[in-house]
Amino acid sequence: MDHYDIIIIGGGLAGLTSAIHLAKEAYNVLLLERCTYPHHKVCGEYVSNEIVPYLEQLGVALPKTVSIDTLQLSTKTGKLLQTKLPLGGIGISRYTFDHILYKKALSVGVTVKFEIVNNVTFSKETFTVYTDKENCFIANVVIGAYGKRSGLDKQLKRDFISKNTPWLGVKAHYSLPEFPDHLVALHNFEGGYGGLSKTESGAVNFCYLVTYKSFKTEKSIDKFNSNVISRNIFLCQFLEKAQPLFDEPMSIAQVSFDRKEAVEAHMLMCGDTAGLIHPLCGNGMAMAIHSAKIASERIHDFFKNLDYSRSEMETDYAREWAHTFRRRLQTGRMLQSLLLNPGASNLLMGTITKSPGLIRTLIKRTHGKPITT
Repeated sequence: MDHYDIIIIGGGLAGLTSAIHLAKEAYNVLLLERCTYPHHKVCGEYVSNEIVPYLEQLGVALPKTVSIDTLQLSTKTGKLLQTKLPLGGIGISRYTFDHILYKKALSVGVTVKFEIVNNVTFSKETFTVYTDKENCFIANVVIGAYGKRSGLDKQLKRDFISKNTPWLGVKAHYSLPEFPDHLVALHNFEGGYGGLSKTESGAVNFCYLVTYKSFKTEKSIDKFNSNVISRNIFLCQFLEKAQPLFDEPMSIAQVSFDRKEAVEAHMLMCGDTAGLIHPLCGNGMAMAIHSAKIASERIHDFFKNLDYSRSEMETDYAREWAHTFRRRLQTGRMLQSLLLNPGASNLLMGTITKSPGLIRTLIKRTHGKPITT
């Protein structure tokens, strides 16, 4: 069996970033990912500028991307608000972003294997990780960064995995050259909301979240787009003008926003595996990268300080994760409940229109300050 210092399960933003960070600290890192790169993922594809300094310090060079500094928000009845984003962000597809991080991980010595993890055990301070290719790997530390949900969650008996969740995520890219480069738009419709923003390729990413209760009335994405989403005048105008670039939209079912633990069975959980922020907050990508930084720093302390126990590492990581992200997640839940309620959303929009500073405060509560190593 191959032995590594650290095994990372999942090669999304959190998994790849932590792999790069730890490999640059000279650890022997194995990353296990089910899909080869590059590939698309259901994602809003807007990332806050807060993570740019950290990525630069890791030596990750992003391509020329779309600079986004303005937020547009509408209710399903057509009330519209537009405001500047305090920190701003960039538009970049997961197809490109993950592939850049993957190539960087390889260049700093990360071992990457495309295998599905079936089981993880922990005994005598050592993890054994089993995969679908009948391989098993040994490590001192394991990071869980496998996304929103996985068969591993069942194996770990995580609370959220046994519950039915009402959310479906849908994503596709479109061609619409006149869509403003600087804009991220969040538009509400019956039972959900969707985001529009340009990516580095010039394509407009349209990613939305909808309840099954609303979606099942139409039974297909095309019919739902035409008969429900298009009731929002701004989304109607977009769909009428834009040309789809995917053969079929991508979708993901059983999206859960339930609370999760940041440490499970001695594994440090990162990104969506530790907690998922509502897409309307537009900051899940930055949170994933930031969580990778926190985990990597605690793991480095664990290896370098003989007096720093595994229990202390786990406690410190969970505490720092909660301190950094809990308020963002709480704000996301609050905003979602307000915006999906017609009366509350109209009242909120009216209040914000009269007090523009309120929306900037809400944005700041879901975003962090620029992070560095």
